[in-house]
Amino acid sequence: MGDHPCELRLAEILVESADTLADDFDPEGYLRRLSDHSVELLGAQGAGVMYTGGGGGVRLITGSRRPAAVRALLAAQHRGGPCLEGFGTGRPVPPVRIDRAEVASRWPAFAERAGEHGVTATFTVPLRHRGPVLGVLNVFVSQARGTEPAERELRLLRVLADAAAVGLHNHRTHTRYRTLSAQLQGALDSRIRIEQAKGVLAERWNTGVDEAFEALRCYARRESRLIDVVAAQVIEGTLGVEELRQVRPGRS
Repeated sequence: MGDHPCELRLAEILVESADTLADDFDPEGYLRRLSDHSVELLGAQGAGVMYTGGGGGVRLITGSRRPAAVRALLAAQHRGGPCLEGFGTGRPVPPVRIDRAEVASRWPAFAERAGEHGVTATFTVPLRHRGPVLGVLNVFVSQARGTEPAERELRLLRVLADAAAVGLHNHRTHTRYRTLSAQLQGALDSRIRIEQAKGVLAERWNTGVDEAFEALRCYARRESRLIDVVAAQVIEGTLGVEELRQVRPGRS
Protein backbone atom coordinates (compact mmCIF):
# COMPACT_ATOMS: atom_id res chain seq x y z
CA MET A 1 0.00 0.00 0.00
CA GLY A 2 3.04 2.23 0.39
CA ASP A 3 2.32 5.92 0.75
CA HIS A 4 -1.37 5.61 -0.16
CA PRO A 5 -3.06 3.15 2.19
CA CYS A 6 -6.49 2.03 1.20
CA GLU A 7 -9.19 3.72 3.25
CA LEU A 8 -11.01 0.41 3.60
CA ARG A 9 -7.90 -1.26 5.05
CA LEU A 10 -7.43 1.57 7.54
CA ALA A 11 -11.09 1.24 8.57
CA GLU A 12 -10.60 -2.50 9.13
CA ILE A 13 -7.58 -1.84 11.33
CA LEU A 14 -9.43 0.75 13.40
CA VAL A 15 -12.32 -1.66 13.95
CA GLU A 16 -9.85 -4.31 15.07
CA SER A 17 -8.28 -1.82 17.47
CA ALA A 18 -11.63 -1.37 19.21
CA ASP A 19 -12.01 -5.08 19.99
CA THR A 20 -10.33 -5.23 23.43
CA LEU A 21 -13.05 -6.42 25.81
CA ALA A 22 -12.74 -10.17 25.20
CA ASP A 23 -11.83 -12.39 28.15
CA ASP A 24 -8.75 -13.69 26.32
CA PHE A 25 -7.47 -10.26 25.26
CA ASP A 26 -3.66 -10.24 25.00
CA PRO A 27 -2.11 -6.73 25.24
CA GLU A 28 1.24 -7.85 23.83
CA GLY A 29 -0.35 -9.56 20.84
CA TYR A 30 -2.48 -6.47 20.33
CA LEU A 31 0.61 -4.24 20.25
CA ARG A 32 2.45 -6.62 17.93
CA ARG A 33 -0.41 -6.25 15.48
CA LEU A 34 -0.30 -2.47 15.91
CA SER A 35 3.39 -2.54 14.97
CA ASP A 36 2.68 -4.71 11.93
CA HIS A 37 -0.13 -2.42 10.81
CA SER A 38 2.22 0.57 11.09
CA VAL A 39 4.80 -1.16 8.90
CA GLU A 40 2.11 -2.18 6.42
CA LEU A 41 0.53 1.24 6.04
CA LEU A 42 3.74 3.27 6.09
CA GLY A 43 6.07 0.96 4.15
CA ALA A 44 8.57 1.08 7.03
CA GLN A 45 11.50 -1.17 7.83
CA GLY A 46 10.08 -2.12 11.18
CA ALA A 47 8.17 -0.92 14.23
CA GLY A 48 7.83 -1.69 17.89
CA VAL A 49 6.37 -0.46 21.16
CA MET A 50 7.81 0.41 24.55
CA TYR A 51 4.92 -0.57 26.79
CA THR A 52 4.51 0.05 30.50
CA GLY A 53 1.99 -2.79 30.85
CA GLY A 54 0.02 -3.11 34.05
CA GLY A 55 2.78 -3.97 36.49
CA GLY A 56 5.02 -0.92 36.33
CA GLY A 57 7.81 -2.51 34.27
CA VAL A 58 8.63 -1.60 30.66
CA ARG A 59 8.26 -4.24 27.96
CA LEU A 60 9.71 -4.12 24.47
CA ILE A 61 7.22 -5.42 21.92
CA THR A 62 8.15 -5.84 18.26
CA GLY A 63 6.19 -6.53 15.13
CA SER A 64 6.89 -9.52 12.88
CA ARG A 65 9.08 -7.50 10.47
CA ARG A 66 12.77 -7.73 11.50
CA PRO A 67 11.94 -8.34 15.18
CA ALA A 68 15.56 -8.82 16.32
CA ALA A 69 16.65 -5.51 14.79
CA VAL A 70 13.64 -3.64 16.19
CA ARG A 71 14.21 -5.09 19.67
CA ALA A 72 17.85 -3.99 19.52
CA LEU A 73 16.81 -0.48 18.45
CA LEU A 74 14.30 -0.22 21.30
CA ALA A 75 16.79 -1.59 23.84
CA ALA A 76 19.43 0.92 22.68
CA GLN A 77 17.20 3.73 23.95
CA HIS A 78 17.68 2.98 27.65
CA ARG A 79 19.77 6.16 27.97
CA GLY A 80 18.10 8.25 25.33
CA GLY A 81 16.05 8.02 22.18
CA PRO A 82 12.75 8.97 20.59
CA CYS A 83 10.79 6.56 22.79
CA LEU A 84 12.10 8.06 26.02
CA GLU A 85 11.33 11.55 24.74
CA GLY A 86 7.80 10.44 23.86
CA PHE A 87 7.35 8.98 27.34
CA GLY A 88 8.70 12.11 28.98
CA THR A 89 6.72 14.70 27.03
CA GLY A 90 3.61 12.71 26.11
CA ARG A 91 3.93 14.19 22.60
CA PRO A 92 4.99 12.75 19.23
CA VAL A 93 8.61 12.96 18.13
CA PRO A 94 8.42 14.10 14.47
CA PRO A 95 10.50 12.35 11.79
CA VAL A 96 14.21 12.62 12.54
CA ARG A 97 17.05 11.72 10.18
CA ILE A 98 19.63 9.55 11.91
CA ASP A 99 22.61 10.72 9.85
CA ARG A 100 22.47 14.27 11.17
CA ALA A 101 25.18 15.35 13.59
CA GLU A 102 22.74 16.68 16.17
CA VAL A 103 21.04 13.28 16.36
CA ALA A 104 24.34 11.50 17.04
CA SER A 105 25.00 13.93 19.85
CA ARG A 106 21.41 13.79 21.15
CA TRP A 107 21.07 9.98 21.18
CA PRO A 108 24.57 8.54 20.61
CA ALA A 109 23.90 4.88 21.47
CA PHE A 110 20.63 4.78 19.57
CA ALA A 111 22.06 6.59 16.53
CA GLU A 112 24.96 4.15 16.33
CA ARG A 113 22.70 1.11 16.54
CA ALA A 114 20.27 2.60 14.00
CA GLY A 115 23.12 3.10 11.54
CA GLU A 116 24.17 -0.53 11.98
CA HIS A 117 20.69 -1.64 10.94
CA GLY A 118 20.38 0.69 7.96
CA VAL A 119 17.80 2.97 9.57
CA THR A 120 17.87 6.48 8.12
CA ALA A 121 14.89 8.03 9.94
CA THR A 122 12.60 7.36 12.86
CA PHE A 123 9.51 8.84 14.47
CA THR A 124 7.35 8.01 17.46
CA VAL A 125 3.90 8.66 18.86
CA PRO A 126 2.73 8.03 22.43
CA LEU A 127 -0.11 5.68 23.33
CA ARG A 128 -2.18 7.90 25.57
CA HIS A 129 -5.87 8.40 26.29
CA ARG A 130 -7.21 10.44 29.21
CA GLY A 131 -4.35 9.60 31.50
CA PRO A 132 -0.66 8.68 31.63
CA VAL A 133 1.30 7.46 28.65
CA LEU A 134 0.77 3.71 28.30
CA GLY A 135 3.56 3.22 25.80
CA VAL A 136 5.27 4.66 22.74
CA LEU A 137 5.02 3.38 19.16
CA ASN A 138 8.35 3.72 17.32
CA VAL A 139 8.67 3.37 13.53
CA PHE A 140 11.97 2.87 11.70
CA VAL A 141 12.51 3.84 8.06
CA SER A 142 15.20 2.24 5.91
CA GLN A 143 17.44 3.58 3.18
CA ALA A 144 15.65 1.43 0.62
CA ARG A 145 12.51 3.45 1.16
CA GLY A 146 14.16 6.43 -0.45
CA THR A 147 12.13 9.25 1.06
CA GLU A 148 11.92 10.85 4.46
CA PRO A 149 8.61 10.39 6.34
CA ALA A 150 6.17 13.20 5.68
CA GLU A 151 3.83 15.00 8.06
CA ARG A 152 0.93 13.05 6.55
CA GLU A 153 2.54 9.77 7.64
CA LEU A 154 3.04 11.06 11.17
CA ARG A 155 -0.65 11.96 11.29
CA LEU A 156 -1.55 8.47 10.10
CA LEU A 157 0.64 6.93 12.79
CA ARG A 158 -1.06 9.13 15.39
CA VAL A 159 -4.44 7.82 14.26
CA LEU A 160 -3.26 4.22 14.75
CA ALA A 161 -1.69 5.01 18.13
CA ASP A 162 -4.72 6.94 19.38
CA ALA A 163 -7.04 4.09 18.41
CA ALA A 164 -4.78 1.59 20.18
CA ALA A 165 -4.60 3.80 23.28
CA VAL A 166 -8.40 3.97 23.44
CA GLY A 167 -8.56 0.18 23.10
CA LEU A 168 -6.02 -0.36 25.89
CA HIS A 169 -7.71 2.20 28.12
CA ASN A 170 -11.08 0.51 27.62
CA HIS A 171 -9.57 -2.89 28.38
CA ARG A 172 -8.00 -1.66 31.62
CA THR A 173 -11.21 0.04 32.70
CA HIS A 174 -13.21 -3.09 31.85
CA THR A 175 -10.78 -5.24 33.84
CA ARG A 176 -10.96 -2.95 36.88
CA TYR A 177 -14.76 -3.01 36.88
CA ARG A 178 -14.84 -6.78 36.47
CA THR A 179 -12.43 -7.16 39.40
CA LEU A 180 -14.51 -4.80 41.53
CA SER A 181 -17.70 -6.62 40.58
CA ALA A 182 -16.14 -9.96 41.54
CA GLN A 183 -14.99 -8.53 44.88
CA LEU A 184 -18.45 -7.15 45.64
CA GLN A 185 -20.08 -10.44 44.67
CA GLY A 186 -17.62 -12.30 46.89
CA ALA A 187 -18.43 -10.03 49.83
CA LEU A 188 -22.16 -10.52 49.25
CA ASP A 189 -21.80 -14.31 49.04
CA SER A 190 -19.76 -14.27 52.25
CA ARG A 191 -22.42 -12.22 54.05
CA ILE A 192 -25.13 -14.62 52.91
CA ARG A 193 -23.18 -17.66 54.15
CA ILE A 194 -22.62 -16.05 57.54
CA GLU A 195 -26.32 -15.19 57.86
CA GLN A 196 -27.28 -18.75 56.93
CA ALA A 197 -24.85 -20.20 59.46
CA LYS A 198 -26.19 -17.88 62.17
CA GLY A 199 -29.69 -19.13 61.40
CA VAL A 200 -28.59 -22.77 61.60
CA LEU A 201 -26.92 -22.27 64.97
CA ALA A 202 -29.72 -20.13 66.42
CA GLU A 203 -32.27 -22.79 65.48
CA ARG A 204 -30.18 -25.67 66.87
CA TRP A 205 -29.46 -23.88 70.12
CA ASN A 206 -32.81 -22.15 70.39
CA THR A 207 -31.05 -18.84 70.93
CA GLY A 208 -30.63 -15.45 69.27
CA VAL A 209 -28.66 -14.80 66.09
CA ASP A 210 -26.33 -12.41 67.90
CA GLU A 211 -25.13 -15.20 70.19
CA ALA A 212 -24.77 -17.49 67.17
CA PHE A 213 -22.65 -14.91 65.38
CA GLU A 214 -20.45 -14.43 68.45
CA ALA A 215 -19.84 -18.18 68.54
CA LEU A 216 -18.83 -18.16 64.88
CA ARG A 217 -16.53 -15.20 65.42
CA CYS A 218 -14.87 -16.64 68.53
CA TYR A 219 -14.33 -20.03 66.92
CA ALA A 220 -12.84 -18.47 63.78
CA ARG A 221 -10.49 -16.36 65.88
CA ARG A 222 -9.44 -19.31 68.05
CA GLU A 223 -8.73 -21.54 65.04
CA SER A 224 -7.19 -18.72 62.93
CA ARG A 225 -9.75 -19.19 60.20
CA LEU A 226 -11.89 -16.82 58.19
CA ILE A 227 -15.38 -16.53 59.61
CA ASP A 228 -16.72 -17.05 56.10
CA VAL A 229 -14.95 -20.44 55.93
CA VAL A 230 -16.34 -21.45 59.33
CA ALA A 231 -19.84 -20.42 58.23
CA ALA A 232 -19.55 -22.54 55.07
CA GLN A 233 -18.51 -25.56 57.17
CA VAL A 234 -21.53 -25.08 59.43
CA ILE A 235 -23.87 -24.95 56.42
CA GLU A 236 -22.25 -28.01 54.81
CA GLY A 237 -22.33 -29.93 58.10
CA THR A 238 -18.57 -30.53 58.15
CA LEU A 239 -18.15 -28.60 61.40
CA GLY A 240 -20.03 -29.98 64.39
CA VAL A 241 -22.46 -27.71 66.17
CA GLU A 242 -21.29 -29.13 69.51
CA GLU A 243 -17.74 -28.04 68.74
CA LEU A 244 -18.98 -24.50 68.28
CA ARG A 245 -21.06 -24.73 71.43
CA GLN A 246 -17.83 -24.83 73.44
CA VAL A 247 -16.96 -21.27 72.43
CA ARG A 248 -20.39 -19.73 73.00
CA PRO A 249 -20.19 -16.56 75.14
CA GLY A 250 -20.56 -17.27 78.81
CA ARG A 251 -19.40 -20.90 78.53
CA SER A 252 -16.09 -22.20 79.81
